[in-house]
Amino acid sequence: MSSERPTGFYLGRIFDPAKNEVSEKPLIYDPADLTTHAVITGMTGSGKTGLCISLLEEAALQGIPAIIIDPKGDLTNLVLHFPELRPEDFEPWLDPESARRSGKSLSELAAETAQMWREGLAKWGLGPEQLRALQEAVDYTIYTPGSSAGVPVNILTSFAAPNVPWEENREILREKISSTVTALLGLVGLDNIDPLRSREHILISNIIETAWSQGYALDLTELIMQTQSPPFDRLGAFALDNFFPPKERAELAMLLNNFLASPSFQTWLEGDPLDVAAFLYTPEGKPRHSIFYLAHLNDNERMFFVTLLFTAIEAWMRNQRGTSGLRAIVYFDEILGYLPPVANPPSRPVMLRMLKQARAFGVGLLLATQNPVDLDYKGLSNAGTWAIGRLQTQRDKDRLLDGLETITGALDRGQMDRMISSLGKRVFFLHNVHSKGPTLFQTRWALNFLAGPLTRSQIPALNRLAKRQGQPVTPPVESTISAQTPPQPPSQSPIKSEKSAAFSSTRPAVPAGTDEFFLPGNLDLQQAMTMAGLSPAREVTTRGILYIPALLAQAEIRYLARKYNLEFSRKLTALVDREPSGLIPWEKFAWRNLEPGSLHSHPLPQSFFAPLPAWLSNVRLLKDLEKDFVDWVFRNGTIYLRANEALKVYASPAVTEEDFRKQCEQAAQATIRAEKTKLEETYQRKIDALKERIERQKAEVKRKEDEFSQRRIEELGAGGELLMSLFGGRKRSVSSSLTKRRLTAQAKAAWEQEKKDLEALEKQLAALEQDYQKTLSTLQERWTKIITEETQVPLPPQRSNVFVELFGVVWCPYFLITIEDQEQKVPAFSL
Repeated sequence: MSSERPTGFYLGRIFDPAKNEVSEKPLIYDPADLTTHAVITGMTGSGKTGLCISLLEEAALQGIPAIIIDPKGDLTNLVLHFPELRPEDFEPWLDPESARRSGKSLSELAAETAQMWREGLAKWGLGPEQLRALQEAVDYTIYTPGSSAGVPVNILTSFAAPNVPWEENREILREKISSTVTALLGLVGLDNIDPLRSREHILISNIIETAWSQGYALDLTELIMQTQSPPFDRLGAFALDNFFPPKERAELAMLLNNFLASPSFQTWLEGDPLDVAAFLYTPEGKPRHSIFYLAHLNDNERMFFVTLLFTAIEAWMRNQRGTSGLRAIVYFDEILGYLPPVANPPSRPVMLRMLKQARAFGVGLLLATQNPVDLDYKGLSNAGTWAIGRLQTQRDKDRLLDGLETITGALDRGQMDRMISSLGKRVFFLHNVHSKGPTLFQTRWALNFLAGPLTRSQIPALNRLAKRQGQPVTPPVESTISAQTPPQPPSQSPIKSEKSAAFSSTRPAVPAGTDEFFLPGNLDLQQAMTMAGLSPAREVTTRGILYIPALLAQAEIRYLARKYNLEFSRKLTALVDREPSGLIPWEKFAWRNLEPGSLHSHPLPQSFFAPLPAWLSNVRLLKDLEKDFVDWVFRNGTIYLRANEALKVYASPAVTEEDFRKQCEQAAQATIRAEKTKLEETYQRKIDALKERIERQKAEVKRKEDEFSQRRIEELGAGGELLMSLFGGRKRSVSSSLTKRRLTAQAKAAWEQEKKDLEALEKQLAALEQDYQKTLSTLQERWTKIITEETQVPLPPQRSNVFVELFGVVWCPYFLITIEDQEQKVPAFSL
């Protein structure tokens, strides 16, 4: 290329499929085309990350700001641009283990890497001039939400009232509130929330809407307080306390407060505010590329932050004037799970809205994934650019072709199928609605050093490299590859070998069409001997690395059970390191699952190779073994779901017993509340009726008491008259006095009986209230028992959902050593 920069994005050169070579014609992409959004897909190793980084480099060189979501840590490489291309610039970012395996010092490997980068850039017409321009073009910052490793992000602004009039923007702001609340509830463990059915969602949404419509800010503390005492007394047609009783509101507030009070959450409240304008430009007006590193977050935390970030971008976007040019880029490195075709996570609605509406504001979405089968192609129908690299499975390719056929309407499916199938590394099929037809191109050499995924401990050094703090760069704490301690291979013991004359420095060829892999040698000699049970102190002579062939097989099973609302995947892996007699008992060779990207494509230098045995050279046998492996995976692919049939709660094997119990408790709460309400209504009616009878009886007792008192007075009066008649000479009837006495006795007896009846009614009331409490306790005990009733539901796989991910010859590295004149092979790998 000439030294003059093209006006568009220089992404690579046209690839000629007829000659199977790269031409000299550059592939220039018009940045304005990105306003209709772009999707980049390709399996691990296809060059997808390199293409995306090159595109972002071009955006930086043209002063276009970007917000970059980095779930895995690859995009932190955007900071690794070294204009002087000095070895010491590269050295802090190299993996010391790679240097050891290659038999070089770290400084030697750095010198080779610097030279390789200098030569690679030169071949593509690039060099220090472009690197210096890149360094000066934009401001780079790496943000780490929920962590202080980079620049933290304060999420409190997500609940502050937007700076737009409520009345004119009610519909948009309600969509933002809905997404924010769904993400918040998901973060505290309330998953699969339906905004139209969830009382929690409705309550919190109304609290935020009340605040925003009145123009005042709302922080999390105030939100929690208002959850217990909302600023309104009705929700819909119901009184607030009927719709969501105070006790249950207090439980929700406690759940939110537990999360807020957690020490780990405090970092979410520190750092730069969630201010999109500040993410895109510095206070001096310089464009920025803000990288949001999310590799340290769990799935719920990632979903929470991604949703908040997208809603913030959408709110900022709607405050901008319309434009036909590219104002900013929003890049999402892996959208798997965030825009699925079936489920509706919190991120999906806001991403769909932006795909439909962001073009008018000059905001281009750049979405990348290595799993095209899990994309919502209806949602992505607004993407005008598709860059398709090598795909992993036929199913991925078919699903992608189906989606493109739906989007474009007219598609030569056969031709496109052949083109995609023939793609090599770094070669992409480009479909752009703004161009006349599809194009094949090979991506250019990246200006930035592609060190691979970087760890959280390296973020401070990266930000210093980006000159955010103006401090000198210090080497990262960890290497770029994070070591783990996985299960042992089938055999970790030393093997006495045949004479090394049987080994060759030339790698035997595997059968045509057979995949070939290399296990990484991730142990040094001392570690290998220790794991093999040999004393490192023994005198050892080392000849080098010996590769021994084996059969590697790995398949993925995908489960989709709509009855149980389950989407789940599982992998089964086998490493067969010895010749089978007949069919392979795969379970005896079961191994840990591998990420295809963890395997090497080339052996270590100056290695030896054992001969390829006959059974690994037999193409027909390998095909039969692959079919048998798929059959074995299918036969052994049954998983057992945790199930509570009474509550209709189901969970995959990945869900722990404790988490499943919590799900059951949540599912039971609504039923318990309903039964409690019904029970309370039934007993309350009886209690109210009995209380009414008691009040009537009390009145009757009072009446009988008054009647008795009256009779006593009459009796006393009659007795007095009789006594006076005796002394006064007037005659009075004795029978009249006796009658009065009899009536008094009857009145007293009636009064006593009424009191007994009252006492009996009061005892009935006490017994009824006691029975209510007992029934309530029985109800609670019954549901407590139901919550613990866990069963196992078998879920066998469908054969069509078994996908072979890896199958072929794998070369396993061993140290070829001599101990006491005995040549032995010690595994140099442990995965």
